[in-house]
Amino acid sequence: MKHRIVVLGAGYAGAFAAGNLARRLSPADTEITVVNAVPDFVERMRLHQLAVGQELAFRRLADVFAGTGVRLCLARVTGVDPERRTVAVTGEDGDGELAYDTLLYALGSSVAHHGVPGVAEYAFDVTGRSSALRLRERLAGLGEGGTVLVVGEGLTGIETATEFAESRPDLSVALAARGELGAWLSPKARRHLRHAFDRLGVTVHEHTGIEAVEATRAIAADGTSIHADVTVWSAGFAVHPIAAASGLEVAETGQIVVDRTMRSVSHPDVYAAGDCAYAIGENGRALPMSCASAGFTNMQATAAIIARLTGSDVPTTGLKYHGNHISLGRRDAIFQMVDGEARSKSWYLGGRTAARLKSGVLNGAGWGIAHPTFGMPKRKRRLATVPDRAGVRVAA
Repeated sequence: MKHRIVVLGAGYAGAFAAGNLARRLSPADTEITVVNAVPDFVERMRLHQLAVGQELAFRRLADVFAGTGVRLCLARVTGVDPERRTVAVTGEDGDGELAYDTLLYALGSSVAHHGVPGVAEYAFDVTGRSSALRLRERLAGLGEGGTVLVVGEGLTGIETATEFAESRPDLSVALAARGELGAWLSPKARRHLRHAFDRLGVTVHEHTGIEAVEATRAIAADGTSIHADVTVWSAGFAVHPIAAASGLEVAETGQIVVDRTMRSVSHPDVYAAGDCAYAIGENGRALPMSCASAGFTNMQATAAIIARLTGSDVPTTGLKYHGNHISLGRRDAIFQMVDGEARSKSWYLGGRTAARLKSGVLNGAGWGIAHPTFGMPKRKRRLATVPDRAGVRVAA
């Protein structure tokens, strides 16, 4: 009787985790299934490039997991029942249900509307492939002098505004920031950022919270109207309400509350990784939703799952956020290191060197996804216990 491991989501966290589990656990004892709504791996960190018309190669998940023993289920997750240990899905073959013994929840996040009127109806975003392609089609239809407003001064907003301005100099690009642009950066890095915006011709509306979005404009909190043929909403992320609806303990954000090993504090057969995990870092603060956090949490989750199934001591991996790496188009970037309290250090790296470093990070992540098991090892670990389907673990 094999131990059934189900991984929900094949983004950065889920795809890496599934490959690592397949690499280290014996297929004689385990059955690993990955559930994903689309057939390709989506490089979310490149979606602003896709939206502005750049051609990106997408890896088919069937090819990614070929020969690894990982079973791919192309379906959308509609619910989780942690008491019955089942996952409800819907796909081309209709509705179905998957049973699990261990669940790794890695469904990621999507754009957060924050209840702002008009965002759902009129704004675009770059948090998913379909939404990025929808934006791509709209931008392609804009002629010279078309106006684009990016809302949000976080990493996604900055990267989107600068990428659009560099790739489409015929457009007028602006960014609306609730506070000061790059306020969290060191003074030198902040000056670099402002210089990049000036060089690319991006207009910045600082201390401008957007309270409503309409078809051709955005309305600020003070009543100011900002004309925009296209409004791109990048004012934060939100997780899907499935976890909260399932009865798993979640934080106010809807993220699954986990312990130091990424195990659900309410349901020990469930682990979480990536944006949907409410994980506390080494500085005592919740890890930010980011690709870096996806790496930390998926490594910790898989290490804990493997250790507990094989009767080993559970190791701890580092949960320290090291800094922000921000692309400013294809030829410029900022790499800002932070201290243990997540405050920017005085040192930063900028320019072409930082851009090459960011490109290396993106290419490295892509290579890792394309080789999820990093070459199958000759010796895999056997399980110390097997499930009896009644919820009791017995010796193998």
